[in-house]
Amino acid sequence: MANMPASVVILGAGVTGLTTANTLLSRFPSSNLDITIVAKHLPGDTSQTEYCSPQAGANWFTFQTEFNKFAHYDKVTFERFIKIAEESPESGIKRFPLRVVSGHDVRTTENPWFEELVGGVKDVPKEELPEGAQQGMDLVTFMFNPNIYLHWLNARLIKAGVRILRRSYKHIDDVMSDFPHASAVFNCTGLGARTLGGVQDEKGQTLLIAEPITPLKRMAIWTQPSLFGPNEFAHVFPRPLGGGVIIGGMSIQDRWDETYDPSLAERTKQRACQLCPELGKPEDLQIIRHNVGLRPARTGGARIDVEERNGKVIVHSYGVGGAGYQSSWGMAEHAVDLLAQKLGRTAKL
Repeated sequence: MANMPASVVILGAGVTGLTTANTLLSRFPSSNLDITIVAKHLPGDTSQTEYCSPQAGANWFTFQTEFNKFAHYDKVTFERFIKIAEESPESGIKRFPLRVVSGHDVRTTENPWFEELVGGVKDVPKEELPEGAQQGMDLVTFMFNPNIYLHWLNARLIKAGVRILRRSYKHIDDVMSDFPHASAVFNCTGLGARTLGGVQDEKGQTLLIAEPITPLKRMAIWTQPSLFGPNEFAHVFPRPLGGGVIIGGMSIQDRWDETYDPSLAERTKQRACQLCPELGKPEDLQIIRHNVGLRPARTGGARIDVEERNGKVIVHSYGVGGAGYQSSWGMAEHAVDLLAQKLGRTAKL
């Protein structure tokens, strides 16, 4: 297999690692590329502070106000989700309306870069805005059931013969020592990159509630700036295939406290009902589970680059924060491109 390693190791089994493995399979379907995923946590695990992917909302809504490299990741991913939702409804991905409101204008331009991508953006009529909101836009994106989607990605890998091992590593060099024949390692450790030796890059709380008897007609986000303070906002994300409804949220940089905050939970319920009155009264919400999760964000955005270490190629792909799902396929495509370029081979996905 000219210019491609015979063996690749992917460290991490969150949405980034699993998507990267699937992208490798798509890129080189006829090769004898051997792929191994090693991770402390695998789909089905529920560690709230080490395994972030199952704790995600999750939905697709770009954080980028202009078309840049991160917006490109979102675009590639959106286009892939269209195909997955159409061909594999069991994946836990479903096309679904989204309403985004704010105290300020959430449409930063008359024609946001994603308007054509999502099939159009409409202004929310003033009479339909929740109390305190000044602007709003309606669009159609995607909602997810993260647990089902992670299992779906994982099942595709198992069917293709990818080896999956449960192991924990404190240093990137230990991975290379355990797999001496692997000539490339993808570092998809997410939050673990903060403490992984040889990397050490240090650069919310939600509620799962029962689904209402009358299904919600849309997802909803109250963006910042909001009425709720500089670090708090609101979102309501129904999950397909019996996944309940996730409501949140909070975003505080460099906060690693795992403690559940009951007062925040009460505010979360009140804001969710303000944002989506069809949920009913806050005191009537049926709480299934309290989540305290961490977003694997990185100052300056996601790190996707290549380095050589001890004769092997390491491709870093982590630090995307709350955009893990909506950027996943675009990030994976870029990471695999970098490996192919590093090894002098070009291939089209």
